[in-house]
Amino acid sequence: MAESILEARGITKLFPGVCALNNVDLQVRRGEVHAVVGENGAGKSTLMLILGGIYRPDGGELFVDGQKVHFDSAHDANQKGIGVVYQELSLAQNLSVAENIFANRQPVQALNMIDQKKLYRQSEEMLALANADSIKPDMLVKDLSVANQQIVEILKAMSFNPKVLILDEPTSSLTGTEVKQLFKNIKRLKEEGVAIIYISHHLQELFEIADTVTILRDGARVYTGPLNEVDEETIITKMVGRKIENIYGRRDKNEKIGTKLFEVKNLGRKGAFQNISFHINSGEIVGFAGLIGAGRTEVGRAIFGAEPPDSGTVFMNEKELRIRNPYQAIAHHIGYMTEDRKAQGLYLNFIITVNLIANRLHDFSSMGFIKRKSVEENARAAVKEFRIATPGINQIVNNLSGGNQQKVLLGAWFGIKPRLLIVDEPTRGVDVGARSEIYELLRKLAKTGIAVMVISSDLPEILGISDRIYVMKDGGISGELSREEATEDKVLTLALGG
Repeated sequence: MAESILEARGITKLFPGVCALNNVDLQVRRGEVHAVVGENGAGKSTLMLILGGIYRPDGGELFVDGQKVHFDSAHDANQKGIGVVYQELSLAQNLSVAENIFANRQPVQALNMIDQKKLYRQSEEMLALANADSIKPDMLVKDLSVANQQIVEILKAMSFNPKVLILDEPTSSLTGTEVKQLFKNIKRLKEEGVAIIYISHHLQELFEIADTVTILRDGARVYTGPLNEVDEETIITKMVGRKIENIYGRRDKNEKIGTKLFEVKNLGRKGAFQNISFHINSGEIVGFAGLIGAGRTEVGRAIFGAEPPDSGTVFMNEKELRIRNPYQAIAHHIGYMTEDRKAQGLYLNFIITVNLIANRLHDFSSMGFIKRKSVEENARAAVKEFRIATPGINQIVNNLSGGNQQKVLLGAWFGIKPRLLIVDEPTRGVDVGARSEIYELLRKLAKTGIAVMVISSDLPEILGISDRIYVMKDGGISGELSREEATEDKVLTLALGG
């Protein structure tokens, strides 16, 4: 380890009614991977937004290469050697991969015209670093998968040749192969003296890639030290301020799984999936595993009527259902919690009370008028039941942490009194404390006899929460495993076609 390249001293950030950061110190050395962890709302993202020039601190000082600095903008931070890959992607969807990687920095030729050949050549060099053969410089970003968009976002930050690269949940949408390639690139940058600040809720990743860990809780730094001096259990305890024995929970010994409640036969949609047949019993949690692009989300959306299937039948209690849109699915008490809560799940600029009833307005209206008292009573009950951390029920959802936004979304779907609840990536971008609470809520729902379908790219999550597991590959089901026989190796073998 060499000398400090980035130092934050006594950083404080205040928002109306909230102290997001309270006198936080952070020191990052050259060639170091420094992990920053904490629950949602602990202050991690706020600190990164300050280091990236988006927010200005209300107190404290920043130093780069020993020199005191003030960041007036993200561009200013870039110019001083700070590159950031934010958890929420910031790509221009209608521009090409090359135009996104070198946005506002495209090479030019005579008459200030963009040199397309040079731009594509430089982009190909960047893509080669990520071993991203499937991504071409001229492809539009909107045509890429979320995982490939995340790769482009990372390459965009790397193209600045930063002294410090901040990665906020960089693996949230990546496959195992892509994660390995990312770690390979991080190690290469580390050898070149680049400092990496690495934020992740997947704590097992830290032990593979990080040297040092800083733990935040409630806006304050509670620990900094070498990663090899702590274990995962210690980190979790310091993060949440209490000991969590088993984040996935377990089924009670006297809790029995019922008979077949929901069934799909030969479901298909051209170009997405084919011949999908499975069932879920009452009170059962069934996981759907597979690589990104295997068709899991598409099957969930088809059942919900968001992208109706071309063929096949769906049954509830042996009665065939005809679902061509989400409204009909909700009428049959089928809920779908999307993998992208910000773009497809929540009304971010609306308050909690509105989001909790958005999928069942008719339950809270009379003669075209909303029954405000009922809406507020519902919100107060949901905030209590789902332990949503908020100053009040009229808080704008966009002001909540990621974990609390996810709880609002879950509360909205619990509200329809589902017979089948499909949850797609239920804990993406959610800290370990909130994850434990979400798993507890799903188990509580199943205990009442509801069928729960969990779609997840997080293999430990699938293994930890599921009673049975279906594995998908290339738009089809490649295998089924009971909880007792399921292992990571068996799931991966089926996902890869073995």
